[in-house]
Amino acid sequence: MKNFNVAVVGATGMVGQRFISLLENHPWFHVTHLAASARSAGKTYEQAVGNRWAMPTPIPEAVKNMVVMDAVADVEKIAASVDFVFCAVDMKKDEIKALEERYAKAECPVISNNSAHRGTFDVPMIVPELNPEHADIIPAQRKRLGTKRGFIAVKSNCSLQSYVPALHPLLKYGVKEVLACTYQAISGAGKTFETWPEMVDNLIPYIGGEEEKSEQEPLKIWGSIQGDKIVNACSPAITTQCLRVPVSNGHTAAVFVRFEHKPTLEQIKADWAAFQGVPQQLELPSAPKQFLHYFEENDRPQARLDRDSEGGMAVSIGRLRPDSQYDIKFVCLSHNTLRGAAGGAVLMAELLAAKGYLD
Repeated sequence: MKNFNVAVVGATGMVGQRFISLLENHPWFHVTHLAASARSAGKTYEQAVGNRWAMPTPIPEAVKNMVVMDAVADVEKIAASVDFVFCAVDMKKDEIKALEERYAKAECPVISNNSAHRGTFDVPMIVPELNPEHADIIPAQRKRLGTKRGFIAVKSNCSLQSYVPALHPLLKYGVKEVLACTYQAISGAGKTFETWPEMVDNLIPYIGGEEEKSEQEPLKIWGSIQGDKIVNACSPAITTQCLRVPVSNGHTAAVFVRFEHKPTLEQIKADWAAFQGVPQQLELPSAPKQFLHYFEENDRPQARLDRDSEGGMAVSIGRLRPDSQYDIKFVCLSHNTLRGAAGGAVLMAELLAAKGYLD
């Protein structure tokens, strides 16, 4: 695989920091440019981040003294200097949509962590193990944008990446209805306990916009390309509640499922154990060898013990059992800033690189 020069746009935020950490020793992708808001532009990355560096490892030496560019003012300059950008900016939704389109129209592919384009009909929202075929919509998007190389691809919401992968191998049994209650870490809000002391010994039963995303985005993931657009799946019916809990990293979900053709618990466990996607088949650098891990212990998965499984890129599942109202119920966990955010975007970029879309 060729080497790609990349920029991290939104480099000073928590997800931007995670991108930089993940890409430090990446075999294909090399960070050559960083961009953030106008107030950070012109400073070295170390100066711009200051005491807000939240990763467990130090700022990589290669980017410490890299001068931060202006994510908005320097679009054309950045686009001309890199092969593609990872985007994790903190702006209003309409501003993000416009900015990402500017990069794409400047012939620079955009791998986005943002939600702004998730509903755009020809922007693929890819979980690489689940719907890699949605990359096939990119030529149609390029035609609409009038580009040869430029396009936008997005990753899905971080919370649904804990439970949607567990549901995916079970779709063949006719998943009809899903109830998912998610218990979401504070890093999903870009916070640590130091910056958000109000979350210590606390639980907040509302995360703005999260439940709508968790109910609608899986239907796009499970949708199909029809002509020049991705058409959402009609089922299953999904209802969610999303709570913020005092956990640093790791989103947990309690999931209840009703089927048309109810499988046995043994069948479900076998399906989870056997499930592989294109990333595993291609042995992409960030792909977990075993995507879905099942624990037989009653007290697993736990955020502190299991969120870093396979470099934080695996999904952990446990407590599969019958339910008195639904058919089955189980608990699952994923690392929200790795599999759910920056790591998922890096894996998506690896998939798109392997498919030739970043050439």
